[in-house]
Amino acid sequence: MAEKVVKLGVKREAGYLYFLRGSDVWKTPMKRAGAAAVAGKAEKVQAGNFGREEGFLYFLDAQGDISRAKRAVGGQKRKKPKTEKKAPAKKAAKPAAKKAAPAKKAPAKKAAPAKKAPAKKAPAKKPAKKK
Repeated sequence: MAEKVVKLGVKREAGYLYFLRGSDVWKTPMKRAGAAAVAGKAEKVQAGNFGREEGFLYFLDAQGDISRAKRAVGGQKRKKPKTEKKAPAKKAAKPAAKKAAPAKKAPAKKAAPAKKAPAKKAPAKKPAKKK
């Protein structure tokens, strides 16, 4: 639940977005889809004069007052995993029979190395002419 921090009673105008910057209330024209961008900058509406505390989210409520709510940190709680059922009690232990060794797998074939293209031979040299 939210609690009121400062009672300001800010009257809202249609077409404006109201927000808090520090402890002051500011407004800026809203941008509408398909309409030309409104050339207007944020303007200060009223000073809040309060101090913020860590762990709270501050906002302008429906009555135009500054309120705060506890900030949810860490996200939503997770469901606890179901507890495992206990294993049934074991009966009197009999001497364990030896199990046959598992069959061995054939060794994996190694990939053949890539063959290189045969080297080109240099053209044969002609014998030198005698004088």
